[in-house]
Amino acid sequence: MAGREPGRTPIVLVHGIRVSGTMWQGVRAELGDRPVSAPDLPGHGSRRGERFTVAGAVAAITDAVDDLGGQAVLVGHSMGSYLALAAAAEHPERISELVLVGGTLKLTPGRVRPFRRIAGLLGSLPDGGLWFTRRMARLMFGRAQGEAFAAGGVAHEAVPDVLAGLLSRDPLADLRGYPGPVRLVNGRRDHFRAEEAEFLAACQRGRLALVPKAGHLLPLTHPRALAELLTPVASA
Repeated sequence: MAGREPGRTPIVLVHGIRVSGTMWQGVRAELGDRPVSAPDLPGHGSRRGERFTVAGAVAAITDAVDDLGGQAVLVGHSMGSYLALAAAAEHPERISELVLVGGTLKLTPGRVRPFRRIAGLLGSLPDGGLWFTRRMARLMFGRAQGEAFAAGGVAHEAVPDVLAGLLSRDPLADLRGYPGPVRLVNGRRDHFRAEEAEFLAACQRGRLALVPKAGHLLPLTHPRALAELLTPVASA
């Protein structure tokens, strides 16, 4: 990264479960002309039909980093935060900063069971739950952000494999093994904050930032606030 001008460190954005890289549209707009990639993970977006695996997701993430020059700030949301963490733990030399958004909850079979059931119900609808998801997203985030949320489709069929893959990882062990700087970013109203103190303690070089009045989906509800948090991280 020698010679790269301050504030221009590339950023790779890793999307949440069921959706795709399009969910980052608002954040990308706030980042201006920064070099940014938001790849679709296996089983999601442009890669629906592929079988999701953690190894495949890590490969997609590191490929995106390589496409931007071989090192980047890595930002994950929800499911994407756990997968970004896995990629950073396995390839720390590629990650200059790790930012986990809404990803400080220890996943257990009991905690993920409702997600599995809801995905099964919506996925059984004739359109795979797309109309319902789009409608709810527009109501929650507004028209533009709601459209971006579901623009790459909604992969309810990938949820069982995703949850099985996430349950196979130990995020606290991954954090302990990653030597670089980590920023934990949560909405103050996020239900995924449950173990944020434990996650912070597991970081070798960790910081915690809380976004007021935000919940779990803060990249969609507060894209400017998140982009502003990313700027000093990426410029460090």
